[in-house]
Amino acid sequence: MSLATTGIEVRYRSRGLRDGIELVSSMRFSISLLTVICIAAIIGTVVKQGEPASNVVNQFGPFWAEVFNACRLTSVYSAWWFLLILAFLVVSTSLCIARNTPKIIVDLRNYKEHLREQGLQAFHLKAQGASAETPSAAFDRVSALLVGAGWKAKVEAREHGTMIAARRGAANKLGYIAAHSAIVLICIGGLFDGDLIVRAQMAWQGKTPYAGSGMVRDVPAQHRLGPATPTFRANLPVSEGARASTAIIGMREGVVLQDLPFDVELKKFIVEYYATGMPKLFASEIVIHDHETGQATPATVKVNEPVFHRGVAIYQSSFDDGGSLLKLHAIPLSTGGRPFDVEGVVGGSTTLVNSAGSGKDLFTLEFTGLRVINVENLGGAGGATDVRKVDLVDSLQEHLGSGAKVRSKRELRNVGPSVSYKLRDPAGQAREFNNYMLPVELDGQRVFLAGVRDTPAENFRYLRIPADDADSLAGWTRLREALLDPALRAKAAARYVALATPGDKPEMAAQLTATATRALALFAGAEPVKAGDKPSGGLQAIGEFLETNVPETDRPRIADVLLRILNGSLFELLNMTREAAALKALQPDEKTQDFMTQAVLSLSESFFYPAPVLLELSDFKQVQASVFQVARTPGKTLVYIGAVLLIIGVFAMLYIRERRLWVWLAPEPDGGTKLTAALSTTRRTMDADAEFELLKAAILGQPAHPAVQLDISHRETTRSEAP
Repeated sequence: MSLATTGIEVRYRSRGLRDGIELVSSMRFSISLLTVICIAAIIGTVVKQGEPASNVVNQFGPFWAEVFNACRLTSVYSAWWFLLILAFLVVSTSLCIARNTPKIIVDLRNYKEHLREQGLQAFHLKAQGASAETPSAAFDRVSALLVGAGWKAKVEAREHGTMIAARRGAANKLGYIAAHSAIVLICIGGLFDGDLIVRAQMAWQGKTPYAGSGMVRDVPAQHRLGPATPTFRANLPVSEGARASTAIIGMREGVVLQDLPFDVELKKFIVEYYATGMPKLFASEIVIHDHETGQATPATVKVNEPVFHRGVAIYQSSFDDGGSLLKLHAIPLSTGGRPFDVEGVVGGSTTLVNSAGSGKDLFTLEFTGLRVINVENLGGAGGATDVRKVDLVDSLQEHLGSGAKVRSKRELRNVGPSVSYKLRDPAGQAREFNNYMLPVELDGQRVFLAGVRDTPAENFRYLRIPADDADSLAGWTRLREALLDPALRAKAAARYVALATPGDKPEMAAQLTATATRALALFAGAEPVKAGDKPSGGLQAIGEFLETNVPETDRPRIADVLLRILNGSLFELLNMTREAAALKALQPDEKTQDFMTQAVLSLSESFFYPAPVLLELSDFKQVQASVFQVARTPGKTLVYIGAVLLIIGVFAMLYIRERRLWVWLAPEPDGGTKLTAALSTTRRTMDADAEFELLKAAILGQPAHPAVQLDISHRETTRSEAP
């Protein structure tokens, strides 16, 4: 069986094969594939690609994480179904080109000069007239007119006259071939530069992804690809002063190491900032050491300015910590603990022992990061709060509240270094912490921010600790340590009672002493609200005490009195710690009230801090690292060529109109010439009508209609004035 398709003749052995090829090469099939690719691209944009499975579970839940994993939605562009769609699109578009290119080529060579003169009457745009010129003179005039206007023509002399067949805009058909060829080239380039070739080479050489951990040099050869890999895209982290030649290709099942034919040595990582603290330049000064020649080539890699060596492009992808040295000061938050110092390296870990416990509670401290520059939005300011008017309800609802509230005014500011770490308990559960080294001014007060979150999917919640008059944590730390000491609590309560007892009512001292002592003990978490309960501490304990022991109608009044006693006792406790440190006692002025307000709130929230210690960054030595993306992309050239062809093809199809013109010249008995003209165009537009009016007037030797002349003049004026 044979089927004559458009442009070529294809022979099929079965009807099913014929129908299959017809379907695959059809426009509706290609459009369907493009639609699916667009949907996949949207998914790849909305769903973050390359995320660890734990992050996907935390963000979308276990059910949707399983769905995403089954459909490969977190690695769309390397999913088997996406690559299969690209392959089908290449086949479909290639078949479409193969079917139509011969027809287009034939059509480009064919001027259709054999058209019968009677057939001109069937065209919508047609004209007829007579001229006193001889046929030879009319032919010369019309030929000169068409050639001068850019028409290409072919002539056929017949017994009863001459047919001139002319055409313009043949590039419109070439635009079709260019646009479809562009799709094929771009898809093939994408397939070449994806991980399809890498996976094929791994299957051919028996390589497998590596899912373990450890040093790069210790990874076995079965997880490594050689320097001759034809195409790859990998990450190459290099610390300052170090060099590396093994890049990491991330895959769904793990990683594959890609050996490079050279070493990259990072001399210096450069970061420049705007006045606001925002970075404006990332660059790396590197030296490339070639393995074959031994030549050392210095270069500078900037964002969007890669360096090329042996066909491998080196891009500035990002930056990271290269193993900075950290010194942390540990502040115990449990009774009986003593401050101590911890030293470590970013990326390393150490073991902490809970000295306040049994001595067997081992915690693993993992140093995860150091950020020297932190640009935050600190716009807006709030007023101070009277230390005697602490909002008990709001305080209970804001345990570990966010340190960065939404503000109407935007004010970017560098707030200094911060350290991030994980503290893993004996059961293996870890929380992530992020603490700032310097105090930050929030709501008109300088506070230290200590952040914590349970999972990476959450935002950090910040404990706000007020800075003392020396801009340090020492004042708050001394106050909290004293709060946990029963003897100092009793002494502070006695000092407060001595100042607060009216001189004419000495009998109130005993009751006031009992109330102050109990309030301090409840706030310090030293006593339970009810016998047999576990002490909670903070303002929550005060609230529970009021709910348990005070009628609801009297709670607001009793709460106000109890908080005044608590705040006054804490103020005396603070001055006692300052006296012990040989510092001047604070006066109850506005600045002291602001400090006490935030101190009470932060002391209350510290009892809910999910760690036995608070780590303060005391010193560091930064070691930076650059993360380069190294890529060998032979398909890039195909993509660039395809992009150029796509621009040319779309422009040709949209802005170049193919027109065909036929002029029939027949001799008249009186020696004159009868002229018949017809115009055919792929798209019927007002411009085509106007163009034919001008051609008709020129061919027939008649003036164009004034309305047409006015319309053409107006169009030309509008185009010339258009930007």
